[in-house]
Amino acid sequence: MKAARTVIVTGASSGLGFAIAKAYLERGDNVVGNARTHARLQEAAARLGNPSNFILVAGDIAKPETAQTLFDQAVAAFGKVDILISNAGIFIPKPVGEYTEADVDAMINTNLKGFFYPAQLAARHMAANHSGHIIAITASIAMQPNIKVPALLPVLIKGGLNHAVQGLALELAAAQVKVNAVAPGIINTPMHGDSEQLHAALKGMSPSGRIGSPQDVVDAVLYLTDSSFVSGAILPVDGGATAGTW
Repeated sequence: MKAARTVIVTGASSGLGFAIAKAYLERGDNVVGNARTHARLQEAAARLGNPSNFILVAGDIAKPETAQTLFDQAVAAFGKVDILISNAGIFIPKPVGEYTEADVDAMINTNLKGFFYPAQLAARHMAANHSGHIIAITASIAMQPNIKVPALLPVLIKGGLNHAVQGLALELAAAQVKVNAVAPGIINTPMHGDSEQLHAALKGMSPSGRIGSPQDVVDAVLYLTDSSFVSGAILPVDGGATAGTW
């Protein structure tokens, strides 16, 4: 039986983050989950049965002090951090001329700073331990923009994160720390609501003709954090949408 690992998951209260946290808890791992409010984390914990190895850390992940608290509490409770899943993110699609300063600030804060500060601490901590995994949840549209979805800000920032993952993978390779990204396409999460008309349109954005499930992303994350020889990979989970045009 494998020893329990300690996993930090940002954006853990709903959607993909909740599904990822649940998967690691079901494996017997320890999870330190972050979301903006404690109330949302408490709701998530209740849905999971309030496990004792699920530590809740509320706060804005764009702030370095929130990242520091995540690592401090993880180390205090479980000794070290083995895996960072940088999942917290927002997606704002609109024509380029319609973006506002608030849109730009929101994307930079949550998606860019929300990756950088936890990854910076993870790099220090894991390099000292000569082991660990850092996973960024990015977006397949950053790998292959789509004329049907104008989304310059997500393409700009998530695309930058994809390259940052590769750069950090090289930087940390000698320390045996693996750095990868999972780039989801259209996944059935609360972000898309339950409109049948919208879901029908979203299915048409994948050559497979369907929307992915959170479990599809979970499977990719678990594969990468189980691997001892995959680093610098950007793994699309999008039904083939990045393979070309159709």
